[in-house]
Amino acid sequence: MPTRTDLLNPEYYLPILFNLVRIGFILVFAYIATLVLGRVVRGIRKYTVKMMLRGGGGSANELEKRAATIGGLIRKTVFTLIWTIAWLMILKEMNFDVRPLLAGAGIAGVAVGFGAQSIIKDVLSGLFLMLENQIRVNDIAIINGTGGLVEEINLRTTVLRGEDGSVYIFPNGNIQSLSNLTREYSYYLFNISVSYSNDTDHVVDVLKQLGEELMRGEPYKSAILAPLEIIGVDQLANFGVVIKARFKTLPAQQWTVGREMNRRIKKRFEETDIQIPFPAQIVRVLPQVPQELRNELKGIVREVLDERSPAVPTKDQVPTSKE
Repeated sequence: MPTRTDLLNPEYYLPILFNLVRIGFILVFAYIATLVLGRVVRGIRKYTVKMMLRGGGGSANELEKRAATIGGLIRKTVFTLIWTIAWLMILKEMNFDVRPLLAGAGIAGVAVGFGAQSIIKDVLSGLFLMLENQIRVNDIAIINGTGGLVEEINLRTTVLRGEDGSVYIFPNGNIQSLSNLTREYSYYLFNISVSYSNDTDHVVDVLKQLGEELMRGEPYKSAILAPLEIIGVDQLANFGVVIKARFKTLPAQQWTVGREMNRRIKKRFEETDIQIPFPAQIVRVLPQVPQELRNELKGIVREVLDERSPAVPTKDQVPTSKE
């Protein structure tokens, strides 16, 4: 305990004053560091959005949202780290022993790390999912075999809306397979089966005509990016010849174009007598055998059976007990 003489001596307060000055410097430095890092993060975010817009990564609003999410995570992490270090330094300046606190924090961090492995995995996977621009909101994607519209991309989860309205939520760390069906452009693939009796060259000409007709009118004209591509005769199947073709369209427009093309193919094939095969079974029925021939066959069968079967003794041939 300080004595009265110590309290009246100005030199007694010099260490305390120096400690307060150092604490003030620590607070000012932490505040300035947070401001500088905040501006750096905002600058990096704007530069990232600008570069992604040049590369055609999506709309400006969508990219800004994704960059804001990533930038907010980085800023919060850095700010927390800076102020944690600052408060530990302040406690040390106030002559507190921070070693037990650091040891306890280390043990708690290890425990939290073991307990939150899946959460950390999900967050890191979500971070790379957005940084690499693998999928975007309003994309149509297939995740782990389940397809749907991407409604949300969060740091921990990705949300899909199925065709029947079902909502599928996938932890980002559990995404094993990802297919983006609407990135930059899309294809609608046709597998058209025709009968073996039809000329495949004529069928190809009909398909090209239908493709040109479809590209002349709206809304299909603005949705199609290239003429119909005939890949060729793909299979000689059991029931017919399979011709493969495809349309290149805007993202998410392939189904609209494909459905209309299928409707026109069905109608034009009927008009031009191009047959679409379907599975069938051929059952051959043998002609009916005449009754006389059937009787003769029965007699032959009886004779064969009688020859192969052992002779059965008659009643007179069976010996009795008296004999």
